Amino acid sequence: MSKTINRIMLVIKHLGISARQFDISIGTANGYILRMQKNNASVGSDVIERIIQLYPQINLVWLITGEGNMLLENTKQKTSKTNLEIEQYINDRLTEKWSAEKKLLLDEILKELKNTESK
Repeated sequence: MSKTINRIMLVIKHLGISARQFDISIGTANGYILRMQKNNASVGSDVIERIIQLYPQINLVWLITGEGNMLLENTKQKTSKTNLEIEQYINDRLTEKWSAEKKLLLDEILKELKNTESK
């Protein structure tokens, strides 16, 4: 019997994105999906929940059990937008992350400058 991680890999292939892009989109650590696949490991319910929230066209029963179709019948039309929506979501997440990192770096530099000036 195929494991959930193998079906997730089929979803990624269907979406036409990389495992890294998928990791970003569902908020998992860098390399999570590939690591789970390599170790033939089980995927947590929190990850499955995020997948279904972000990709509502995916059939939850199929994702967990392998029974039925990958896509829900009433959402097949929506999949044509999915790649653009995914790219936008990923770009937004990366921008947020980079902005936060830039702010932290700027604060750190300003603190160092203040320390240098006071010596």
